[in-house]
Amino acid sequence: MRDATPQTIYLKDYTPPEYRLGQVELTFNLDEEDTRVISRLRVQKNPETAAPNAPLVLDGEDLELISVRINGQALPPDQYEVTPESLIIPGAPKVEVFNLEVETRINPRANTALEGLYLSSGMLCTQCEAQGFRKITYFPDRPDVMAPFSTLLIGDKTRYPVLLSNGNKVASGELKNNRHWVKWEDPFPKPCYLFALVGGRLECLEEKYTTGSGREVTLQIYVEAHDLDKCGHAMRSLQQAMRWDEQAYGREYDLDLYMIVAVGHFNMGAMENKGLNIFNTKFVLARPDTASDADYEHIQGVIGHEYFHNWTGNRITCRDWFQLSLKEGLTVFRDQEFTADHVSRAVKRIEDVNLLRTRQFAEDAGPLAHAVRPDSYIEINNFYTLTVYEKGAEVVRMLHTLLGAERFRKGTDLYFERHDGQAVTCDDFVRAMEDANGVELQQFRRWYAQAGTPELFVVGDYDAAERALTLTVKQHCPPTPGQSVKEPLHIPLALGLVGPDGNDYPLRLEGEDEPATKSTRVLDVTATQQRFRFVGLPEKPVISALRGFSAPVRLHLHHSYEELAFLLAHDSDPFNRWDAGQTLASRIVLNLVEQLIEGEQPHKADPHLLQAYRKALTQDWDDLSYLALLLTLPSEDYISALMKVIDPDAVHNARQLVKRELAQALRAELTALYHAHHRDESGRFDADAVGRRKLKNVCLAYLAELDTPESHALCLKQFREARNMTDQIAALGGIVNSTHPERAASLDAFYEQWQGEALVIDKWFALQATCHLTGTLTSVQALLNHPAFDLKTPNRVRSLVGAFCQSNPVNFHAADGAGYRFLGDHVIELNAINPQIASRMVSPLTQWRRYDDGRQKLIREQLRRIADTAGISKDVYEVASKSLA
Repeated sequence: MRDATPQTIYLKDYTPPEYRLGQVELTFNLDEEDTRVISRLRVQKNPETAAPNAPLVLDGEDLELISVRINGQALPPDQYEVTPESLIIPGAPKVEVFNLEVETRINPRANTALEGLYLSSGMLCTQCEAQGFRKITYFPDRPDVMAPFSTLLIGDKTRYPVLLSNGNKVASGELKNNRHWVKWEDPFPKPCYLFALVGGRLECLEEKYTTGSGREVTLQIYVEAHDLDKCGHAMRSLQQAMRWDEQAYGREYDLDLYMIVAVGHFNMGAMENKGLNIFNTKFVLARPDTASDADYEHIQGVIGHEYFHNWTGNRITCRDWFQLSLKEGLTVFRDQEFTADHVSRAVKRIEDVNLLRTRQFAEDAGPLAHAVRPDSYIEINNFYTLTVYEKGAEVVRMLHTLLGAERFRKGTDLYFERHDGQAVTCDDFVRAMEDANGVELQQFRRWYAQAGTPELFVVGDYDAAERALTLTVKQHCPPTPGQSVKEPLHIPLALGLVGPDGNDYPLRLEGEDEPATKSTRVLDVTATQQRFRFVGLPEKPVISALRGFSAPVRLHLHHSYEELAFLLAHDSDPFNRWDAGQTLASRIVLNLVEQLIEGEQPHKADPHLLQAYRKALTQDWDDLSYLALLLTLPSEDYISALMKVIDPDAVHNARQLVKRELAQALRAELTALYHAHHRDESGRFDADAVGRRKLKNVCLAYLAELDTPESHALCLKQFREARNMTDQIAALGGIVNSTHPERAASLDAFYEQWQGEALVIDKWFALQATCHLTGTLTSVQALLNHPAFDLKTPNRVRSLVGAFCQSNPVNFHAADGAGYRFLGDHVIELNAINPQIASRMVSPLTQWRRYDDGRQKLIREQLRRIADTAGISKDVYEVASKSLA
C-alpha cells in the first residue's frame, strides 16, 4: 500500500550493486497457504563499489521471515533489521565471499496481486518480472545481479504431480507421506526476474526439435487436461520461431528443454522465464471453433516474442529497469518481422502502425508521456507501456531502415558476441550498431531520451521548366511533461514520387552523377528544416511520403481529395496506399463532425471515398486481407486523435453516417463479394483462407449497418451455421450492434454453447461491452453480476470493464459522466485485489485535457477520488496523480 510520500526512482541515481551472487540454490516446500522457501546465496562483495562496512540489503515484501544464517551460523534478531520492503544485515562479513541462507514463509492463496508465487485454478505458479521475486524470498531484486540457479521443488504428488522450474531437470525422487521432489539446474546466469516455478495437475504435449547444428531439444507445452487439444498451433509456432531465429539472426536455443505453461490468471500476455515460459491461456490455446484468425496470429506472435527473448532479454538482459526497451523494443521488432514472414507483410505492418497511432501516440500526447528510456518512475510496472514496447520497436526498425538488413545483422551479431551473459543498456545496443558498421549514431540516440511524437511537415514545390521538385521538410516535437525543449532527431524519411500514369519516378537528387534507379529513397532528416531537390521529373508527381511508415511521426502533407484517391488507386507502397484511404476517410468524417458540432444535420458525405471504394471493389486482388483493410474505415480513436477538442458523440455519429452511406451505395457489390467468398474453410489458416474470411466479414459488417430484415437474416444464418470462431463472432457482432429481433436469443445461445470455454466467454463479454448502442453501460453493469464474471481474473476484467472503458468511446464518454464513475468505482475496488490491473484500467481517464470543459471536470473528479483513496497502491497513485499534474 502507498506510503505518505511514494519514492521516485531516477536513472541518474543508478549505481552498480555492492554485492553480487556467485550461485543461488532454492528449496521450495510447496503448499497453497504455507509454502516454505529456503534460499542459499553465495554472496560476493563488489570490489568496485562496496564500502568496507557496507550493509547487505535484500529486497522483500509480504514475507514472514523464519531464519537468517551466515556461513551456517544463525543470526539473532538483533543482528538484522526487517522493514516492510527489505531485510538489512548491517554487520555483513568482512570477507569477500560468504554464504547466506534465508528461510521465509508465504501464502500463495492470499496473493491476488498475481506477483511472486500465487495460486491459479489449483496450480501454483510465479510471475517475477519486474519485481515479483521479492515476494518469494529476500533477495537483491535487480536485473544487474545475475547468477546460475538451482531449484529443488518438494510437493504433494496428488496436488502437484508436475513440478517445473528453469533450466534442465537433473534429478527427482519420492518422499514419505505421498510427497515427491524434482531438482532443476539452469547453468546460464540470470537475474531473479527470470526465475519461474509451476506445480500442479497438468497434461503435456511433447515434441522434438533439431537445431541447425544438430542438437535435439525437447519441447513441452503444459496445460490443464481439457485444453490439451488446443496446443497444436502453439507448438507449430514455437518450432517456426526457433527455425526463423536460426535463419534470421543465427541464434540457436541453448538448453535441452523448452517448456511453456498456460495459466488462467495472469497479469500480462506471457513471460520469458529462462526455459520455462509462463503464458496467459489467451496466447496458447487455439482450436478453429474456439479461436479466431486474429487469435491464431496473436498466438504465433507472442510465442515467437517470448522465444526470441532467450537471446534478447535472457542471455543479454537489462542493466536496470530504465533500459526495459533494450529487450522489449528489440524483441517486439523481432516478433513483428517473424509474423510478417508468415502472413501478409503489408497487413502486418498496417496493423502494427494502427496500434501505434491510435494508442501510443495518445500516450505520447498525454500527462504520462515518457521517453523510450524513461528518466524516472515510482512503480516500474507502470512502464510496461506502448512507448517502451511499440515505439521502442519502431526505434529499432529505424536503425534497420537506416543501415539496411545486412548491416543491421552485422550490428546484432556484434551485440550478441560482445554482451552475452551481461546486463547492459540501450546505448550498448546502439554502440554495437556503430562499431559493426563504422557509422556515427549520436543524434539518433535522442530517440531513446526524448518523449513525445515528432511532427514532420512536408511541402513540395514543382518547377515545370526545370522538371524538378523541391521538397521542404520541417520537424518539430511538442513539449511533454519534464521536457519543454526538444532537439532535432535523426528521422529516416522513405519517399516516393508517383507520376500521372500511376508509376513511380526513379529518384535522383540534384548534384548526383549516377543515373536514378530507385523509386523509393530514404532521406536523412536531421535538422529542424531541410530541402531536397529531385530532378529529371517530366511532370508534376504526387508525393508519397513516409513509405512503410519509416519513422514514428505525425506526417503533415496536404493532399487534395483527388490526390488521395489517386494514391489509394496507384501507390506502389502498400502502407501508403492504405494510408491514403485512411486520410481521405478521416478528412471526410471530420468535415461531418464539424457540421454536427455546429448544429447542422449532414445528409451526405463527400463522394470521393465512395468512388475510391467502388474502384477497389472492382479490381483483382491477390491479397484479400489487404483489400479488407482498404475497405475498413479509420477507428473513432484514430479520428479523435486528429481533433483539438474531442466530441465523442459527433465522431461516432459522423463515422456511422459514412459507414451506412457506403453500405447503402455499395450494397450490391458488398453482397456479391460476401457470397463469392462465403464458404466453410474451418481449420484452414493459409493466407488465402484467412483473407477470404476477413473480406467476407468486412462486407457483412457493412451490410449489418443497414439494419434491415435482409441483413438480419444474413447475420443470423452465418451465426447459426458457422463452424469456426472467426465467422461466428463476426456474425454475432453484427447482431449485437443492431436492432436484430434475435439479439438476446443469439447471445444466450452463444453463452450456452461456449460456457465451458473461458476464452470464448471473454469474447462474449467483450462483444457486449463494446456495443455502440445506447444503454450499453446498463448492460455492462448487469453483466458484473453474471455468474461467469470474476473480478479476480484479469482476462475477465479486461473483457468487460476494460473493453467498455477503452474500446467504446461513445458510451464511456457519455456527457453525464456515468462511464467515468463506473471506471472510478472499479479501479478502487481492483486496487485492493490486483494493483497492476487497477493501474492499467486508469488509462482512459488520463487524456482528460482532450475533451470539453464538462467532461474534463467529470474525469478530474474521478482521478482525484482515486488518488485520494485511503490505502491506494503506488501503482495506481502514480498514474492518477501524474494525470492530474
